[in-house]
Amino acid sequence: MQAQGKDQGSVIGAAGNVLKLLGAAAVTGVLVAAVALPAVGGAGMTVNAATNELRLLPEELKEPPLAEKTTLLDADGKQFAQFYFENRESVKLDEVADVMKTAIVAIEDYRFYEHGAIDLEGTFRAAVKNVSGGGVVQGGSSITQQYVKLVLLNAAETKEEQDAAIAPTFPRKLNELRYALAIEEKYTKSEILERYLNISYYGAGAYGIQAAARRFFNKPASKLTLWEAATLAGAVQNPSVTDPGAGKAARDRLVDRRNTVLYRMAELGKITPQEAEEAKKKKLGFKNIEAPGGCEESPYPYFCLYVRQEIATNEDFGKTRKQRERLLQRGGLVIKTTLDPKAQKAAEQAIKEYVKTSDKPVASQAMIVPGTGAVKAMAASRKFGRNKKKNEISYNLVGDRAHGGGAGFQAGSTFKPFTLLTALDQGMKLGDGFGTGSGYRAPSNGAFRDCKGNGVGEPSHEVKNSSEGGGGFKTLTTGTLGSVNTFFMRLEQEVGLCETVKMAKSLGIKRADGRPLKEFETFTLGINEMDPVTVSAAYATVAARGTYCRPMVITESTDREGKKTSYKPKCKQVLDEEVADAATHIMSGVFTKGTMTEVGGIGRPAAGKTGTTDAYTAAWFAGFTPDLASAVSLGDPRGAFKYDLTGVTIGGRYYNYVYGASISGRIWKDSMLGALKGVEATPFTPVNMERFGGCSGGRCAPKPPPKREGEGPRDGRGDDGDNGDGPFGPDRGDDNREVNGGAPFGPAGGAPIAPAVP
Repeated sequence: MQAQGKDQGSVIGAAGNVLKLLGAAAVTGVLVAAVALPAVGGAGMTVNAATNELRLLPEELKEPPLAEKTTLLDADGKQFAQFYFENRESVKLDEVADVMKTAIVAIEDYRFYEHGAIDLEGTFRAAVKNVSGGGVVQGGSSITQQYVKLVLLNAAETKEEQDAAIAPTFPRKLNELRYALAIEEKYTKSEILERYLNISYYGAGAYGIQAAARRFFNKPASKLTLWEAATLAGAVQNPSVTDPGAGKAARDRLVDRRNTVLYRMAELGKITPQEAEEAKKKKLGFKNIEAPGGCEESPYPYFCLYVRQEIATNEDFGKTRKQRERLLQRGGLVIKTTLDPKAQKAAEQAIKEYVKTSDKPVASQAMIVPGTGAVKAMAASRKFGRNKKKNEISYNLVGDRAHGGGAGFQAGSTFKPFTLLTALDQGMKLGDGFGTGSGYRAPSNGAFRDCKGNGVGEPSHEVKNSSEGGGGFKTLTTGTLGSVNTFFMRLEQEVGLCETVKMAKSLGIKRADGRPLKEFETFTLGINEMDPVTVSAAYATVAARGTYCRPMVITESTDREGKKTSYKPKCKQVLDEEVADAATHIMSGVFTKGTMTEVGGIGRPAAGKTGTTDAYTAAWFAGFTPDLASAVSLGDPRGAFKYDLTGVTIGGRYYNYVYGASISGRIWKDSMLGALKGVEATPFTPVNMERFGGCSGGRCAPKPPPKREGEGPRDGRGDDGDNGDGPFGPDRGDDNREVNGGAPFGPAGGAPIAPAVP
């Protein structure tokens, strides 16, 4: 014991001698050396020898921005998601309760406002304890020094860097001091305390005093009471040991630590002994308010996923993906999105009406504003998550793979309008057409060529309509309204496969999986797998009279400093306005004379197209008004070809066959009615009949023979050149026709029925 006391005296005495030799700036450095030396210096190293190596000048500390949570807001400014690497929300010192400031200073550095970068008295006391304990038993660090250590720890990218930031070594202590000297020169005491409160970890996943107050007590830091403030002040010392989420033992340790803080506050005269005793009687009161992070906790997970991936892939948010992802997790951004709660609710309710969350087939929908590309809603029938027992799904059902989605579903006849647009763009008129049969085989003479000039087409493969028949003369109008496969194969042959592909691409069409489009002769029949966002954006282009706008989900971001950045639509005129008007004119008839007749319209100008794939593997409806476009897909993500839409029960209803209008069309109708409720109807621009009316001579329907006297009309052909058998020709010829002529399911009671054959 005498030897140990002699060693203590030598250390402190040596430090005192050095104090006489060095200036004021060096004082704290030598004291730090005295603290660290017994543990790391070794018997052969003296204080005097160590001081020869000291460079005790203030050294600028790099203070990288703290990791702050990024918040997503809907179009009305309401939060619906947040991302964070550390759950932190920095606040100003005046937003922290005075009792909290008092408590943290009392327990961590009660002479904080009286000393410089280091507390001499505290360091001497720590030095003695360290010598007595044979190691670093007590740090004696000031709040400023603690702040420096936390900054270094926060900046560490690897575990090695993290270990170095807290290692009890002599060089680290000296560097910490140099940084602390600079911090004391750079900031006021209040500024240092503010930074310390915001950077500190309090346990339970809470970084910073504001997050801790909300996590522990469900209130802001400005509303903390005495016993709550003492709890958080006590948690800072060793949060891993006192984390209240770790169990009863940890909570008991936190209560003991809280009481220690209260005792210290009373000892320093900051509160009365009576106040301390009353506060000690309080229960811990840990509320355990979780801070949901990521899309799984969002009420709009699919929209959230799309936004998250948009930030990760959009160069507006950083040059590299790593920079963009770091910004998302640490940047403290407030991002305002295009999400419209009204449209979102309408989509969710419509989907829920027809498809259950427990159903294996899934319905997905996206809504986009023509002319801006603003995505108003993304919804799906399945819940987002990883619980397979609950039928949850862990990827974005509404978006493409680049935005967290999957492979998508074949789009079926929703691709036919791209061939229609190509024909109109090449000068064909509404009444132009040609005769078709019930089947179609690709010519073997290279009639179809992809965009590399390669001949494609398999003559042995016969394309048929969904029911027998379908022959006769079809025009652009009747062929579209009847969705006649054989007509569109012939039309694509006439206008060119590559030209049709180019038209689709100009409207933003790309495969959901990111691979190149399949350029086969059946391109017009929708053999490529798509996602609702992409299809909706393409149809919005027609609604906007040929202006394609990249799907847009972010309108504004505000950084941690309050700087706002606005994001404008990225649009381009890709199609002749009058061509778009002519296609709209034709597609408007789908609700009155086409494949949506049984479902009906929405009481305002609208246009669209059903889409049913070969073998009923998927069913779509895509449509638009001048104000809103939307696409709805339906398919089984387990594998659309293995699990097709025949003989299935969806939403509690049995379907022998599911067509585009059966479910997707009805979801589209109901959701659009809800989303556009209260919005004044906007008319479409009338078609230029001087340019597109009638037919082009050789493409006109054959004239019927002269009517004999007393004979009634041979046909009901209108100006568009229909062949007299109603909107579908001699056969309904509709590969998208719904069961039993349009009913969503069989007769009363849901009995299965076979598809009607006219």
